[in-house]
Amino acid sequence: MAPAAAPATSPSPFPKLLLLLSATTGLVDAASVLGLGKVFTANMTGNIVFLGFAAAGTPGFHWLVYVAAILTFMLGALLAGRMARRQVGKPLGGWLIRSALIEAGLLWAAALIAVGFDISAPDRLRVFAIIALTAIAMGYRNATIRQLKVPDLTTTVLTLTMTGIAADSAAAGGTNPNWSRRLGAVFAIFLGALLGAVLMRSFGLAAPLALAGATIFGGTLACTRHPSARQPAGG
Repeated sequence: MAPAAAPATSPSPFPKLLLLLSATTGLVDAASVLGLGKVFTANMTGNIVFLGFAAAGTPGFHWLVYVAAILTFMLGALLAGRMARRQVGKPLGGWLIRSALIEAGLLWAAALIAVGFDISAPDRLRVFAIIALTAIAMGYRNATIRQLKVPDLTTTVLTLTMTGIAADSAAAGGTNPNWSRRLGAVFAIFLGALLGAVLMRSFGLAAPLALAGATIFGGTLACTRHPSARQPAGG
């Protein structure tokens, strides 16, 4: 028997979940950029640019942290891709909860390592451990949410989203498709970065990482109570 479809009056909660996850991107990148020294662990575009600066010998940019972030991000995406293929045909909710627990667990582990972290005199081993854990988590998340196929909500990248806001606007002769979702994605990452910076200043590196993990797991758990979570995961 096929799983019961979600009621027409009860829209899928997954767009809202992805907006919430977008806010955690701001939290994680606030921790990495402000706490670990000009390195992104959620936004790989920035790392490629910074790697170019490092290759040119620009002071303050160190190639090894960018390579570490990129490789561990890709490792997370690889692991999530393998899991996603094993979940095809199984209930979507169970897969999302397991993925959220993995992502949150990695961020909580990074937060534990970050307790007492001194930004002014960072321990290199701890820096690379936090980079690796958070980048694996973000790579895992990116590969997972791709399977949900929700337009305009990648949770980490805004370039195409902001292009769409302008290019599809009424001023450009468009019809403003998904404008609220697109603006919501921009605002969510902005708000997460703002909150992450405040937490960093007030409580240190561990705080935004711990909050990001809790938000990811709590938000996913709440969304999987919706009937649509009983639908089979797609290929």
